Amino acid sequence: MSAKAHPLDTVVHGVKARGCNLARGLLTFAQPRFTMHQENRKTMIRDSIKAAQISAMKAGDKPRLAAVRLILAKVKDRDIELRTAAETPDDDAMVIDVLQKMVKQRRESIKLFEEGGRPEKAEEEKAELIVIEEFLPAQMSEEETKAAIEAIKAETGAAGMKDMGKVMGLLKERHSAQLDMGKASGWVKAALS
Repeated sequence: MSAKAHPLDTVVHGVKARGCNLARGLLTFAQPRFTMHQENRKTMIRDSIKAAQISAMKAGDKPRLAAVRLILAKVKDRDIELRTAAETPDDDAMVIDVLQKMVKQRRESIKLFEEGGRPEKAEEEKAELIVIEEFLPAQMSEEETKAAIEAIKAETGAAGMKDMGKVMGLLKERHSAQLDMGKASGWVKAALS
């Protein structure tokens, strides 16, 4: 650096060498290249729901968009409920819980609409149910569920109905995201009878 060169000139020269522009006296930088290890970041269910909302808007799919917005509204309601909670669950676990409740409600509504002679409303509910189920983890089959029940039964030494709470507790702890606990309850009763 010569005696007349100002330290800022050196900085500006270095900035130009790195691909930045000095247009009209403004220093602008090229797009930064941050690597945030996104491949290691677990995609949250909430993120996939938001992405589905955007894609439904772009595609102009109004029924799907309505269903996705309904899901996001229910998740937001749960967020608000949990603001005052002492303990907040894992985000994915909370979203799965919301989705499972929505699935249960839709199935009950479909049954009631079909019994009440309202097939058009039942079809609307079925369409929403399909969208909601897309965001749930793959559900365990009946055989897989019964195998998990038998494994827990053997592990805990459960022998009768008095042990149902213990078996259901472990089943819920390990597989609640992949099970309809209402159906699983019947299978646990049958296994312990």
